[in-house]
Amino acid sequence: MPNIKPIRPERDYEAALHRISELMDAEADSPEGEELDVLVDLVELYESKQVPIGYPGPIAAIEFRLEQAGLRPADLASFIGSSAIVPRPAWEASAVRDRPATMAVMNLANALQVHPAIVAGRVRFERKNYRLLSQFVGTGEVWPQFGMVS
Repeated sequence: MPNIKPIRPERDYEAALHRISELMDAEADSPEGEELDVLVDLVELYESKQVPIGYPGPIAAIEFRLEQAGLRPADLASFIGSSAIVPRPAWEASAVRDRPATMAVMNLANALQVHPAIVAGRVRFERKNYRLLSQFVGTGEVWPQFGMVS
């Protein structure tokens, strides 16, 4: 096993990562396999001290999950209009629930003081018809209100 030492400056870290990539196919009980085990432990220790990962904020977490699923923020418009933003009593009392017309969407949005895309999203979600009221969805006007860019 070559002379292995603690990882301190960034160049030691880069060198260790390079050596690990060279040793990835080493047999477990060989000298190269043992070197790989030691280097991986050293890199993990260095990263835990130098590269704190932490938890993402809520917006970063949503953006990450969207990226993982291959979605855009506009794809979530139907879920934004859930009961949290369009309360069930207002939803049940509104005309848009039975008659999803443009004016009904606008009236409920005005009453709740939300963007019409939120109400349209609720309609689309409730009816499981994601083509309905598409003129309101995907305009990029809602997400900036949540601190996100569409």
